[in-house]
Amino acid sequence: MRSRGFWSDVKKYRTLLLMLVPGVLFFLLFAYIPMAGIVLAFKQFNYSGGIFGSPWNGFDNFRFFFDSGDAWRVTRNTALYNIAFIVVNNGLQIFAAILLFEVAGKWFRKITQTVMFLPYFISWVVVGAIAYNLFNYDVGTINMLLHKIGMESIDIYNKAAYWPVILVLVSAWKALGYGTIMYLAAITSIDTEMYEAAEIDGANIFQRIRKITIPNLMPTVIILILLAIGNIFRGDFGMFYNMVGNNGLLFSSTDVIDTFVFRLLITSNEIGMSAAAGFYQSVLGFATIMLANYAVRKYDKDHALF
Repeated sequence: MRSRGFWSDVKKYRTLLLMLVPGVLFFLLFAYIPMAGIVLAFKQFNYSGGIFGSPWNGFDNFRFFFDSGDAWRVTRNTALYNIAFIVVNNGLQIFAAILLFEVAGKWFRKITQTVMFLPYFISWVVVGAIAYNLFNYDVGTINMLLHKIGMESIDIYNKAAYWPVILVLVSAWKALGYGTIMYLAAITSIDTEMYEAAEIDGANIFQRIRKITIPNLMPTVIILILLAIGNIFRGDFGMFYNMVGNNGLLFSSTDVIDTFVFRLLITSNEIGMSAAAGFYQSVLGFATIMLANYAVRKYDKDHALF
């Protein structure tokens, strides 16, 4: 009976199941099958033996990674940057979504949404070029303006202290429109009768936001933050590499696990050590999302991912 019921469901929902096929194939080919390569983290890779024929070397790749002195630096930078991105980006996106929702002009709201969303489509390569033209010591726009008002130039590309602020601001600028639309969609789904009843009872705009909008927005906020926490040890390679490049003077405050692994693979061809660093990153991300989800379940299991 169960078998007959299963195949009848397959036949009944065949169109929807066919629509799932591209997504399933994508994750199968690019996420699940490549997981077999995790064995490289425990092998001394050589091209003659390949992935599965290379000799095992236990935890030597991990030992070399941690003994190099770079493990703590790149782990700290990756985690701190992502925490800053989560706090700043989500805070600005929620603020912008509430602001747009309360704006009365329909056309103003649409135009503002469009303008805010445009940076999301700009490649990090282009953003890196824009940043270079702004911050360049000799011909950068900022330093040219400083010269005109009689001030000294700022050598931004040689001072690591500036870059945490720059990267957080650039990330917020680029992600603002996309996140705002998600939060705005969540706000518009709130029952309008609640706002009407609150307005009749004399609640002002700030009271409506505090008592209605924010509480009803929290499930969406929690889910998006949980998903972001899962990537807290995964840096945005496109952003960090195109903004900073291989500038060794900035590595102390800008080097993350992703750029470290890429540079290690390119410069030293240590495939095993690169795989070990990537495996270490994945384990940290998995542990973080499990702990965060457990904490949310203890607080309110309806808001947890699983």
